[in-house]
Amino acid sequence: MTLRGRLTTAFLAVAFGPVVLGVMFVGATVAAVDASRSTERLAVAAATVRTSVDALCQQLRAAADAVALTGGRPGAASQAVSRGLATAVRVTDITGRVTYVTPGAPPGPWRDCTDAPTVGPVRALAARVDLRDGAGAPLGTVTAAQRVDPAFVARLAAVTGVAVTLLDGAETPVRLAHSTEQIEVRDAVLAAAGTLDDERVTETADGRYVRRIGPSSGQPLPLVLSVPSERPPGLYVALGAAVLVAALLAVGVAGRLARVATRPLVELAGAVDRVARGDLTARVPVRSRDEIGRLAGAFNRMTRETGTYVAALTSSRDQLRGHLAVLGDTLASTHDLQRILRVILHSAIAATGARAGAVLLVDDGGVLVAQCVEGLDGPDSADERPGPLRVPLGSGVVGAVAATGEPRRGRVEPSAVQPGEPRCQTYIAVPFAAPTVGGSDAPAARPGPEPAGPAGALGVLALYDRLGADEFDDDDLVTLRTFAGHAAVAVDNVRVHEEAQRLSLTDPLTGLWNYRYLKESIRREVERASRFGRMLSVLALDLDRFKDVNDTHGHAAGDAVLAEFARRIRDEIREVDLAFRQGGEEFVLLLPETDARGAAIVAERLGVAVRGNPIAAGGHGGAAVSITVTVSIGIAVHPDHGVTGQQVLDAADDALYAAKAAGRDTWRIAEERDDPPAREIPVPAAAASPEDGMPRAGTPRQPGRNCPEPAESAGVDLGNTPAGPAPARPGSCGGASSGPHPPRQSRGR
Repeated sequence: MTLRGRLTTAFLAVAFGPVVLGVMFVGATVAAVDASRSTERLAVAAATVRTSVDALCQQLRAAADAVALTGGRPGAASQAVSRGLATAVRVTDITGRVTYVTPGAPPGPWRDCTDAPTVGPVRALAARVDLRDGAGAPLGTVTAAQRVDPAFVARLAAVTGVAVTLLDGAETPVRLAHSTEQIEVRDAVLAAAGTLDDERVTETADGRYVRRIGPSSGQPLPLVLSVPSERPPGLYVALGAAVLVAALLAVGVAGRLARVATRPLVELAGAVDRVARGDLTARVPVRSRDEIGRLAGAFNRMTRETGTYVAALTSSRDQLRGHLAVLGDTLASTHDLQRILRVILHSAIAATGARAGAVLLVDDGGVLVAQCVEGLDGPDSADERPGPLRVPLGSGVVGAVAATGEPRRGRVEPSAVQPGEPRCQTYIAVPFAAPTVGGSDAPAARPGPEPAGPAGALGVLALYDRLGADEFDDDDLVTLRTFAGHAAVAVDNVRVHEEAQRLSLTDPLTGLWNYRYLKESIRREVERASRFGRMLSVLALDLDRFKDVNDTHGHAAGDAVLAEFARRIRDEIREVDLAFRQGGEEFVLLLPETDARGAAIVAERLGVAVRGNPIAAGGHGGAAVSITVTVSIGIAVHPDHGVTGQQVLDAADDALYAAKAAGRDTWRIAEERDDPPAREIPVPAAAASPEDGMPRAGTPRQPGRNCPEPAESAGVDLGNTPAGPAPARPGSCGGASSGPHPPRQSRGR
């Protein structure tokens, strides 16, 4: 068969193969996609139902908590019903006798949100809380309920976007209680639901997909969800017509392509073979001005330009080496280590004609870690974990170079590549070390941890697979030594700069940030809080009677107390919080996205952590002493107590003086300003108090106090707050937090 015949046959086979397979595959694919999408919609709807019912149960529980905490329970119950928190509220005594129920309560049975799944109809969802007196003795229960009626089912259907049917009990045969289904499909949906259990989906004869959910723990409603099929009519006819038209066009194109392409292809293939063997003088005759003719002309131009480029590349390689000194001066003047190493690696690869390369630095554990790589396929080990290239000192080629300080180059067989090293055929690796002082062989002393390599070794510059399959030569070794010297200077400069910057912003005794960084950080955090409408709490801390510690046990013991106090601060705050030593025994904490209540919880925890554990230190004459200290804390919140960082810091300092005046070993919240400049953006959250000031469950609010209790007992998630109520503190008072806050805050505090 001629080339033209083979091309025509191959193109038609490629064209008609998908046509036949497509006709057979489209029908099954459309049905599978429709079933998959409908199943996903029902899964999302089921999750939405569970979320909605769970949110309703939490709302009912909050309403019951509010009624339980109020002395006038009938009034509180009526208020909860009028505000839409519940349809009805019922109060019973310890014997189960109903002492009060709001008018219009739905008939029984009321299904509690926490009850185990049971059979029978559901007329209302309910949440029950226990009534207890001040001594903790049970007094009865308060139950808040929400009517389950057609309107309730319609709201669920609106939220989920699917048809919802409420069954009259979970037993079989299934019976309908309320439904948003169309009347003509209800019987089919109920019949399909009778064959299902939870998590399964089935299709009715009229093309609706049905799923049954509940009753289950936390979702006591027996529900059936359904969606219609989305298969469009006439789809198969349209797809078949499109495939048929494409097949007809393919036949015509195949014949034309075969006639045009066959004649010059042999000549072009011969010229390509000559170029592949290294003959860049090969040319193709241009017999026409069509695409094949232009391809032949482009091939001729490519071979000419390639020959010119090869000659220019050889010349530019020598010129590039002459500019390395200028490049080194430029790289040594910046402190961006990643940028420096990237420029050095790119320049080294361009100068030597390598395919790939890496710059590896020695970390504190004595392991070479790749800081910059280019063109690497990955480690030659199937068990290598994802992440940066890591080579232990003394292991493989680059590990041996770093351990011995001697450069290496050569060829390696694929089977001889050490685990963890890149796959390659040729390589060259040069070590680089810290700059020396006065030309001596010893590296200069630098602040910070010493590298784990020998004689101050910093890392290795390694290149792989020189283009052209040739090995790296001695000229490449000289070039790479120059780049390695620039890398050593750059890494040493960056480390010295980072250490100096760290020392300028930290307190050397405690390791906390210093006052200079406090001014910068509070300005930044206040701007961020203002931009996003969030709260920022500032805590001013002062160790009580710290001068007595220095006078009694000496300044060495006082330093030990300060260092241990700083450690305990770090143990009690989150990673996003900032701790500073302002001076002497004064410290400051910045708590982003934290309201007054969360700050009070942190203050209480800090007080317990300091007061409950004496600090061991060395007294006069080296004798071991145990020192008990306490801390006074002032709390201020942006924007309630100030619009600038200095104003909030001053307010926290005033609150600290108030804590000192109250007898020390306590905390106080700053007085709110009369004209707050901004209001907090309300964010709905389950743990937020109502806008009318109704308190959460827990210790009742004491009149005349403005500080929140450090812990709640109403089930509010306080994140890392210790379990159980915090111990009572003199001068503290109960109540809710300073207002709604984002869900992230409830996890952090």
